[in-house]
Amino acid sequence: MPRFNLITISFFALLWSTTVMADIFENIEHHTADSDGVSIHYVATGPEHAPMVVMIHGFPDFWYTWKSQIEALQTDYRIVAIDLRGYNTSDKPEGVENYKLDLLTSDISAVITSTGRESATVVGHDWGGAIAWSLAMNHPERVENLIILNLPHPKGLSRELMNSEAQQQASGYAFFFQQPDSHNQMTAQQLVTISQTNADEQTKARYLEAFNKSSIESMINYYRANFPRPGEQFMDEYPAVSMPVLMFHGLADTALLPGALAGTWDWVSSTLTLVTIPGVGHWVQRDAAEVVNQNMLDWLKRRYPSS
Repeated sequence: MPRFNLITISFFALLWSTTVMADIFENIEHHTADSDGVSIHYVATGPEHAPMVVMIHGFPDFWYTWKSQIEALQTDYRIVAIDLRGYNTSDKPEGVENYKLDLLTSDISAVITSTGRESATVVGHDWGGAIAWSLAMNHPERVENLIILNLPHPKGLSRELMNSEAQQQASGYAFFFQQPDSHNQMTAQQLVTISQTNADEQTKARYLEAFNKSSIESMINYYRANFPRPGEQFMDEYPAVSMPVLMFHGLADTALLPGALAGTWDWVSSTLTLVTIPGVGHWVQRDAAEVVNQNMLDWLKRRYPSS
């Protein structure tokens, strides 16, 4: 009998360990939302009636960039992670005009509506951050709380692009992307190499599959449609952000320099929490996942004390 109990306990311990270690890629729901005729793919997990957290990736990426955050938050929150238009299995409309910021924010609203909700905590990284800022400024009724990773407020970024030679040089890649044929000079494999340098082989394979399904031209159209050219502003107006904001910024980001963070407190009329992380680059949600997850959990717990 003692031997049987030991074997039984070992079996269930192994089963529990296997369940915990299972990759989130295999354990999520797949959905689509209609955004004025454009199909937006998103994944979801977590309790149906828990507070909802919507996550928006940047370039070059797809919903899987949030795997660590999904695993950390899914017990207490309904998590939705989006594939932006042009990426993975979302639609890829042709033409630069189909990637303007107002359409991209409409995609997020469409996803929120498709879940049966009116609003959510919105999380964005890189271009996802720009979209999240825009949604918060122009459609605050959709955004309960705002979490931004490595994308300074667009007003601060515009200021630095106009006045900082260092930021102008750091944004050279974006100015290159704005050239008409730049997308023809990139491949899916190159994008994996750029974004997943230290990833394991399984992750690299998943990114290659997603990027092969994506449109590189669509990805680059984000820069053509929205990134400020010399002397231009990111947006025509910058309404005050009225909901609580949590920002993370990896200080070793070579594309988006921390100087653009200055003044953010002037453009947020609610509370602003800024977490800067030395020695971490652009993909802060991946390369400083424990710091991001713990701060995000603590901050959200204060926003939703009953969750």
